[in-house]
Amino acid sequence: MRFLALGINHKTAPVALRERVAFSPSQLEAASQELREHQSIKEAAIVSTCNRTEVYTLVEAGDAAPLLEWLSHFHGLPLDEVAKHSYIHEDQSAIGHLMRVASGLDSMVLGEPQILGQIKDAYDLAKQNNLLGSGLEGLFQQVFATAKRVRTETGIGTNPVSVAYAAVSLAQKIFSDLRESSALLIGAGETIELVARHLRQAGVSQLVVANRTLDRAQSLVEEVNGQAVTLDAIPNELAKADIVISSTAAPLPILGKGMVERALKLRRHKPIFMVDIAVPRDIEPQVDELDDIFLFTVDDLQEVIDENLAARREAAEQAEHLIRASVQEFQRSLRVRDAGRMIGEFRRNAQQLADAELAQALAQLEQGQDAQEVMQKLCRSLTNKWLHHPTLKLREASAENRGDFLASAAELLNLETNQPPPSGKNTKEP
Repeated sequence: MRFLALGINHKTAPVALRERVAFSPSQLEAASQELREHQSIKEAAIVSTCNRTEVYTLVEAGDAAPLLEWLSHFHGLPLDEVAKHSYIHEDQSAIGHLMRVASGLDSMVLGEPQILGQIKDAYDLAKQNNLLGSGLEGLFQQVFATAKRVRTETGIGTNPVSVAYAAVSLAQKIFSDLRESSALLIGAGETIELVARHLRQAGVSQLVVANRTLDRAQSLVEEVNGQAVTLDAIPNELAKADIVISSTAAPLPILGKGMVERALKLRRHKPIFMVDIAVPRDIEPQVDELDDIFLFTVDDLQEVIDENLAARREAAEQAEHLIRASVQEFQRSLRVRDAGRMIGEFRRNAQQLADAELAQALAQLEQGQDAQEVMQKLCRSLTNKWLHHPTLKLREASAENRGDFLASAAELLNLETNQPPPSGKNTKEP
């Protein structure tokens, strides 16, 4: 059996192609059925996200050509176009690749945690569609355990590398307990949405989102249990806010020095932590001149992100060591399992032989033959038949001067031998 992984991701293909090979939920069901009926594929799982589409399979033999043909045909794409932007991993490489993907080492944002959940979803879907056997089932369990170790032992996810997370992390350094703080978020785009989620997870007691259109702000606060207001309400809300984070597409600043001064007076100069993520800036630079204001820009956040990326890269190196060890451990388990099948077959053959000889001996006893003679004959016959094939192979190996084979046989049979040590190659003479 062979593990194969076929994929297209953000490193190998533009978004125009990635979106064409991505699987919608309904397509995943249809694709699962086709893979289940595919002649050369024994087990399979599909990982499909905005940045990658990957198919992991277990096949009896052969390469990934049939899988590549299936993927291009399913999406109605030219085979050469899919092949040009795809990558293929086999056996050990496929195992290691899946572990790196699950650990966030192959993500656009190094160490991001969402991909592990997406791989677990792929595993669950494959299981629901009866696409998993002992091979991929065992691999996924090893992958999940490895990804967990990477998270807990390397700290790859502890250092924020997104602007939204970095902003909240700075706030946590200013305020000892965010549960006693209130926040005003200006804008309702993707960045502010992420900021809102991080602040809510950090326990911020009150969260207000101000946006040009109230509907967009309202849809955001429903998710984070906050309050939506329009931009006109900012002067009033500013006086209540301990944290202000702004990210809009406005061409001119939204917060001026005068507005912030008035808010500070109403707060009796209780400090305000401000982060301006927007470009062009939403907060006038002069605001930083005010006492009791801690103003950070997107450039300040970038310094934090760069430092944390360096820390993540160091953690990624540690993760690679864990993954290499995990790949070796999994492959060892496969070899042990393969040996188990061989041992099982060997024992079954021996038992069948013993059962046949025993039946013959019992028949002889029923015929009145001497019990001692029957038992002696049974022992001789079993010994001769059990040892016939090994003896034949040992003689052939000795005649061919196969020292390596004889040394292994002596170890296997627990025998002492005067056979010279093997040279590492077949020593058969011409």
